[in-house]
Amino acid sequence: MVKTWSTPVSAEESRLIPCNLCGGSRFKPALKCEGFTYVRCARCGLVQMNPQPSAAAVGRRYQDAFGSDYLSYELANEAAFLNLQLLALKDAGFDSLEKELMRRTVEAPRVLDVGCATGSLLLHLQSRGWHVTGVEISPAAEFARRERGLDIRSLPLEENHFPPASFDLILASHLIEHLNDPGSFVREARRILSPGGRICITTPNIAGFQSRLFGSRWRSAIFDHLYLFSVQTLQALLTGAGFTIEGVYTWGGLAAGAAPPRLKKIADQAAKRWGWGDVMLLRGAPCNFRPTEV
Repeated sequence: MVKTWSTPVSAEESRLIPCNLCGGSRFKPALKCEGFTYVRCARCGLVQMNPQPSAAAVGRRYQDAFGSDYLSYELANEAAFLNLQLLALKDAGFDSLEKELMRRTVEAPRVLDVGCATGSLLLHLQSRGWHVTGVEISPAAEFARRERGLDIRSLPLEENHFPPASFDLILASHLIEHLNDPGSFVREARRILSPGGRICITTPNIAGFQSRLFGSRWRSAIFDHLYLFSVQTLQALLTGAGFTIEGVYTWGGLAAGAAPPRLKKIADQAAKRWGWGDVMLLRGAPCNFRPTEV
């Protein structure tokens, strides 16, 4: 099992914030972790860290002393991460989607990977004929530019000011839970998607079996995760930004080493079938778009 990256818990400037999904101000305790807490919105159920560190403080985590550590972590695990991403995209019907977008676009279809780290997924997609762009605020961006010649932007998505309809596909794998304002992120993604474009968001699932089993000891309840989404709350965030949900996929019943292999296999199959996996991927399209048959 690949250990989830997290910067050490530290004292940072923080403030109480309203619910990012519905704007509510009434919360119930959700998870009490060592040095920080999560609350659940009493109105819509979104779980978020509150008080929450400022965007400037969050950005410094990836630029300061731990930035080089993060790059080393990504390089050491990028083959495993790429394999997991490809498996997730396969589950989400990527092959059929790729054929549709290849057929629909005159030139190469354009993909944006937000939180692209070292760019391994972009390299893979480039080899399949995609025009690739990435967004990454950590030192991994410079590595991807210098060593791999990729077009990687080092500002948060909203600050890049991409023109409308710039991309046919937007990918965000284990990114949205790190953002101070995920609502702003999905609205900007909607603005820069082409008509008929798609978005695929992968994130931990707080409504999954492992979260319910481990509570505050859940491996995704970490200092760097400002939000913990369920299928319901992520779907609400996307539909509120103008997306139609085309598919919901979850996987991961038990972590590696947590049970005998046979039991783990049964749990993993059940999690994928019944939708209570540890990780989820939601695939969305702009509202009022009907995909062509492949």
